[in-house]
Amino acid sequence: WYHHNLSRHAAEALLLSNGTDGSFLLRKSKENENLFSLSVRAKDSVKHFHVERINSSYKFGFNEFSSLKEFANHFANQPLIGSETGTLIVLKSPYPRAVEEPSIYESVRVHTAMQIGKTKDDLVLNAPSLGTKEGYLTKQGALVKNWKTRWFTLQRNELKYFKDKWSTEPIRTLDLTECTAVQFDYSQEKINCFCLVFPERTFYMCAKTGIEADEWIKILRWKLIKVRSHLGLHYTCPSKPFLGG
Repeated sequence: WYHHNLSRHAAEALLLSNGTDGSFLLRKSKENENLFSLSVRAKDSVKHFHVERINSSYKFGFNEFSSLKEFANHFANQPLIGSETGTLIVLKSPYPRAVEEPSIYESVRVHTAMQIGKTKDDLVLNAPSLGTKEGYLTKQGALVKNWKTRWFTLQRNELKYFKDKWSTEPIRTLDLTECTAVQFDYSQEKINCFCLVFPERTFYMCAKTGIEADEWIKILRWKLIKVRSHLGLHYTCPSKPFLGG
């Protein structure tokens, strides 16, 4: 969970997008070669703490630890500090350094709400690949076969779609662990279409461009491969266009 050159902004993006309460990582501080920064997620924010290396020990506040493992074990039970919401922050889940990511991804914007006291020059808009994607797609209805534009978000193994970008509650959440295939579709009259095949229904959607459709397909297939690997199953990409109804 030591991420050597990870920036403060990228750490926030990683923990907010992929982490849970208590997820943490350690990174090199930019202030001093003997200083580290411990980044911990608490609710919807990320807190940063200094950890100083003194010879072979690590100092945090008034405490010293002989190793980082001892440090993490100690604060897994003892809260670091209370957040603004009154939530106690403990170290629950180390965020691993070796996280495999897809080759294509959507740029992640760090919420400016996290940057209180920062100038616009301090804001970093692009973070490393997080295995997430969002954007507008045109989706075919289930009963009435009309097409409506919806805002889609992909995080972890959930593909959600909303009425628009500003909606807070999704219309539906698709669990990719139940998806059996993702592929280009040529059965519709529209172009740049692809489909997600589930046991109970096939979802059809179209992107504005072929490149965008290809990006969605690649990242969704990557997710399915990860799901199958985790479940001990094998995923085979379709070799022929899907023409079913």
